[in-house]
Amino acid sequence: MSKLPARHKAAGLPASGPIRAVAIDLDGTLLDTIGELAAAVNAMLERLGHAASASVDQHAVIATLKVSALSGPVVRNMVGKGMANLVNKALTVATGEQPSPELAAHALTVYQECYFALLGTMTVPYPGVIAGLDRMRDMGLPLACITNKATRFTLLLLERTGMLGRFDLVVCGDTFLERKPHPLPLLKTAERFGCAPHELLMIGDSVNDVAAARAAGCPVLCVPYGYNEGEPVDKLDFDGMITDLSEACDWIDQRSQRLICIASADRP
Repeated sequence: MSKLPARHKAAGLPASGPIRAVAIDLDGTLLDTIGELAAAVNAMLERLGHAASASVDQHAVIATLKVSALSGPVVRNMVGKGMANLVNKALTVATGEQPSPELAAHALTVYQECYFALLGTMTVPYPGVIAGLDRMRDMGLPLACITNKATRFTLLLLERTGMLGRFDLVVCGDTFLERKPHPLPLLKTAERFGCAPHELLMIGDSVNDVAAARAAGCPVLCVPYGYNEGEPVDKLDFDGMITDLSEACDWIDQRSQRLICIASADRP
C-alpha cells in the first residue's frame, strides 16, 4: 500500500499520546553529506592505488581497479549501513570483486582518515531544516540527533555546520552497545527526555530509522530526499511522509488536535 504525505494522513493518526520530544537522523535527513562521503571514497581509492601507501597487498587492487572515481549518485546508493558497508561496496565496484577482510579493514582506516580531513567542508543542512528545528524549539520539544555515525565524526560535523547547539542530546553509533535499527538508542533517548517511547517522534530517511522506531514503539516520519541504499522510502512502514521538518511540526499539531477531539468526544 502506498503511503500518503503526512498532511493527508490526519484521519489515521494514532491516538496514543501527544508528541513530547523529537529524534532526528543525521545523514540524509538533517544534513546533505553525500559530497563529503563521495569525496572521501574517491580519496580512499586513490590512496589504495599507490602500493607505497599500504601495509597489505595493494598490487591486487591496482591490477583490478576498474574506475578512477565513483560519482556522487553511485556513492549515494551505497549509503545506509555504516562506514564499513560503504567501504566494502565501494571496493567491490572499483575492483569488480569482494575485498579480502585484510584489504577491507585497511581500506576502512584509510577512508576514515580521508573523511575526517573533509568533514564539514561540503556538507549543508537540507532546505527547511533550520526553520523546522527553530519551530520545534518554539513548540517546547526537546530535540535529539540519533545517528549511526561514530562520535568523533558526528560531533565535529555538527559543530562545523553550526548544528551542535540545536540539540539537547546527540546519540551516535558508538554511544550504546546497539545502534539503529536496534531500538535501544530510541528507548534510551525517551528515557533521557522523561517521556514514553510513543511520545518520542523519530524522523529519518531510511529503513534503519523506521525499523528502530517500530521496534521501540515510536511514531516515525520519513523524508523522501535522503539515503536509503538507493531504495525508495515510500514503501516503508512509516506514519507519514514529510517534505521538510516544518511539515513534521504540522503533523505534530494535527496529532495534538486529534487527541483533543477524541478526549472531547469521550466526555459525558
